[in-house]
Amino acid sequence: MLWQRGRRSENVVSAEGGGSRRYGGGGGKIGLGGVAIVLVISLLTGKNPLEILSLLSGGGGPVAPQTTGAPPPGETTDFVRAILGSTEDVWNAQFAGAGGQYQVPQLVLFSGGVSSACGMASSAVGPFYCPGDHRVYLDASFFQEMDTRFQAAGDFARAYVIAHEVGHHVQNLMGVMRRTEEARRRGEPMEGAQGLSVRQELQADCLAGVWAHQAQRELQWLERGDVEAALAAATAIGDDRLQQQSRGRVVPDSFTHGTSAQRVQWFRRGLEQGKVSSCDTFAAARI
Repeated sequence: MLWQRGRRSENVVSAEGGGSRRYGGGGGKIGLGGVAIVLVISLLTGKNPLEILSLLSGGGGPVAPQTTGAPPPGETTDFVRAILGSTEDVWNAQFAGAGGQYQVPQLVLFSGGVSSACGMASSAVGPFYCPGDHRVYLDASFFQEMDTRFQAAGDFARAYVIAHEVGHHVQNLMGVMRRTEEARRRGEPMEGAQGLSVRQELQADCLAGVWAHQAQRELQWLERGDVEAALAAATAIGDDRLQQQSRGRVVPDSFTHGTSAQRVQWFRRGLEQGKVSSCDTFAAARI
């Protein structure tokens, strides 16, 4: 991926202070099994999983992160700035074309742990978007985890991860997250292969594909094998794949993000069609 062609965003910042803070009893880092338990509790109680992580770590309520004006130097930061800059350009154009105005998010780079308007989070949570402060949070070490644990290497695979979280920001601006939350409060099912949580996540995958389509038209920066790398990343983080690895079995009723096949399908759909209108996962009878 010729990512150097991308315009650098000015909205990448670094978490300041407490960046290496540990979570859990005795100061230990919460592992993948602990995160899975937190997710189950959050789905049962309707609470934000980051708030639960905060309670488990002994933290207080939601706290806005302290950030510096300049991100750390280095190629990873330069890459993140280039991808975020491209998402800004694409979504500015998409919103303007629909008669709206895009509000750019900040992307916070952190190490180890971070506080956000959604609560405390450790790097074990992975990249996430907080609708409370309109920020994307990324521990750059996740890129290394993609290479080793998920076998999803490549710049475009990493760009897909950023674009997915920005997709959640787009959903937030479009009111999708608010409507999903209202539906949850009415008792509509969130988990499961056809649940609202899965539909929301798959739509973010599709929106990441829309970004990829539009960015490629503008920059012509994809190389041979890039699309396959992104599809491999989508495959690696499907609920069925992760459950099989962690539990040794697949439990469809507990899906929250979609299967590998679903994630590939919806990302590819956005990538091929390049239109937001193609990403209405909520209207699909079956996803």
